[in-house]
Amino acid sequence: MDDPLVQLSDQELTSIATALKSERLSPPFRSQGLQRFVDGSVASQVADALQLLTVQGFNPSMLATVIQLLLSQREAITSNKPEIELVTSGPEAAGTSNRDTAIVVRELFARANRSVLVVGYAVFQGRRVFEALAERMRDLPDLGVTMCLEISRDRQEVRPAEIVLSRFLQRFKDSQWPTGYRLPEIYYDPRSIGNGIVRSSLHAKIIVIDRHKVFLSSANFTEAAQERNIEAGLMLDSRPLAEKVCHHFEALIQSRALHRVI
Repeated sequence: MDDPLVQLSDQELTSIATALKSERLSPPFRSQGLQRFVDGSVASQVADALQLLTVQGFNPSMLATVIQLLLSQREAITSNKPEIELVTSGPEAAGTSNRDTAIVVRELFARANRSVLVVGYAVFQGRRVFEALAERMRDLPDLGVTMCLEISRDRQEVRPAEIVLSRFLQRFKDSQWPTGYRLPEIYYDPRSIGNGIVRSSLHAKIIVIDRHKVFLSSANFTEAAQERNIEAGLMLDSRPLAEKVCHHFEALIQSRALHRVI
């Protein structure tokens, strides 16, 4: 389909298709005749596009069908666009109705059926944040949960990485994860606890549920970030995006860029 037709509005395309069907518009197509249906600045290009299709063997009925197919394709693309929802933490702003971070996170965890990917920079007072997820893991033994978390050492810390990992794991079990529940798989970036001067941080904050729902947020997995800090995020239902996010972190794990803690 030539660009002049693709660039027309739905209303303009519908008017042309209707006119073709009723034979109010017929070849040879000229700019003057198209000005009744489209803006005058593009009438000449649209006329040329329709005339070219006519030369290629398209009669008015066929042209109308092609235009209707274009309209149907537009509608399908529009209906398949993921709905994007703003999610915030902190004080409510006058005149807004954004969903609350803590509520959205709990709902996502509570509705997971097959898989959960959690990528987070900081976890503090995590028992409350992860309670719904731990309960879902208890109720669904086959639910796979992968966490990619930041593990860091103080700048003055000189103990071996194994000690830093052991301390992190103990704290996670004792104070971050609900007591008595099955533990998730946890991965980390080994560069974050290396002995070198230059280190890295696993700073992303993402939740992917069932390789379908994606939540991207500035909020860490802390009670303050989930409920009090001013944070903002986007939640969308998009399988293609969810698959890309999951594939990215799976590739990092497979390539050993991320190492497993438990």
